[in-house]
Amino acid sequence: MKAVRFCILAILTLCAPGLAEAQTEQSVDNLVNEFETTKEFWRQFEVAKKLVTRGDKSALPALESWLSNEDRHARCVAAFVFAGLGNDRGFEVIRAVLNDMSDRPEGQGTSAGKWSLQTQIRSDRYFAVHVLGELEDRRAVPILISLLWDEEINYSVAWALGEIGDERAIGPLIESLRDKSSDMRFGAISALEKLGAVAALPHLYALLNDHEKTHFKEWRISVAEAAKAAIATLETKR
Repeated sequence: MKAVRFCILAILTLCAPGLAEAQTEQSVDNLVNEFETTKEFWRQFEVAKKLVTRGDKSALPALESWLSNEDRHARCVAAFVFAGLGNDRGFEVIRAVLNDMSDRPEGQGTSAGKWSLQTQIRSDRYFAVHVLGELEDRRAVPILISLLWDEEINYSVAWALGEIGDERAIGPLIESLRDKSSDMRFGAISALEKLGAVAALPHLYALLNDHEKTHFKEWRISVAEAAKAAIATLETKR
């Protein structure tokens, strides 16, 4: 009996790597299937993150057609998987969406109400910026910096630059503290705080009398309040 148990244990030991690999592959297959059958982009994005964490490039062929999906949100989610798994096509697709002003049908990401092409394009570009921030890919920094002037998406650009964490963004973000939009000034403050940008302190002190409030539901605070909080953080880094 002991001999039989030993033989079974030996067989299982030999087969274990293959079984583990098969289970991993099945998990990737299941995730791909979930990606393809999920309708909402934000749910797809959660699946996409899991695929990237899995690190298995075998998922890419099945998702290739999504890179040209007419819904730019779905396209960017698929591109996130490609870029996250080291395939340059993903990054290029996201960058193309940022520069895409072409006609398109109604897609995801627009709020309820009357649809317009302009709002769809803005929403698609906004989401592309968000995906770049989630990727934390330093190659995106020059592209994002060039969009700090873009009034439709620049506050999201500031957030993405903060997520990426590249010091090249500090100078342009300091310049953005003078933007006419309180939302953009708030976004720049938050990004500079996250970047640990001690060089921004003199410019933040200059905003302590800026009592214009932001328009974000989550952060209905003044620019001065945001600056004060960032100063407290950055002073500890001197």
